[in-house]
Amino acid sequence: MNTDYRWNTALVMGGMLALGLAWPGGAGCKVVWPFCSWVWVFADVIKVIRMWRFSLLAVVLLSAWVGSTQAAECPALLQGEVQKLRSEERIDLCAQFAGKPLIVVNTASFCGFTPQLKGLEALYQRYKEQGLQILGLPSDDFRQEADSSEETAKVCYVNYGVTFPMSETQQVTGSDALPLFKELAAQSQAPRWNFSKYVIDAQGKVIASFPSSTSPDDPALLAAVEQAIASQR
Repeated sequence: MNTDYRWNTALVMGGMLALGLAWPGGAGCKVVWPFCSWVWVFADVIKVIRMWRFSLLAVVLLSAWVGSTQAAECPALLQGEVQKLRSEERIDLCAQFAGKPLIVVNTASFCGFTPQLKGLEALYQRYKEQGLQILGLPSDDFRQEADSSEETAKVCYVNYGVTFPMSETQQVTGSDALPLFKELAAQSQAPRWNFSKYVIDAQGKVIASFPSSTSPDDPALLAAVEQAIASQR
């Protein structure tokens, strides 16, 4: 089929279609082109496709805007996730802790400071109604963590009755440290031993850090906790 024939055919069909559509109510379609009704169907399909493409674009743009807004609202300290101890659940740090006073502590199951878990739980119970959160992150960086998450969970949940969130074993020092601890080190200092404690305000800033030897009921630590709680207001 040559180009001239195709062009002429298109002109004839276009003219017939125009005549049919120009007829009041499109009734001319029945006269000049028995298949004119398919044109209406095709036109409707085109409209649906255009609407679908517009809706898809709107969803993509909205998702991007929401994602960027959430990233902007979430402090650098809390951007990331950790696996919850002995659970398939992952803890979204931003979703769970953003806007709340928080204590982050690296724990170990076989350390001389391990009994501090009991004191940390008491601290949590004392202040949780005021918004305080505690996140414990077991670590074997100092070679005093259990070999299995089952054993770690037993120490935390059974031996010391911990109810605040605990993660699976994490690296907390060095170049491979969890991003949370890299940010803690940038704002304060990296853990020098197990049970280093970081008090973080509602804006995601470290306001105080305490060494292993500081007990959970130490007056200085309690003062920092109350300062962090006040930052919510």
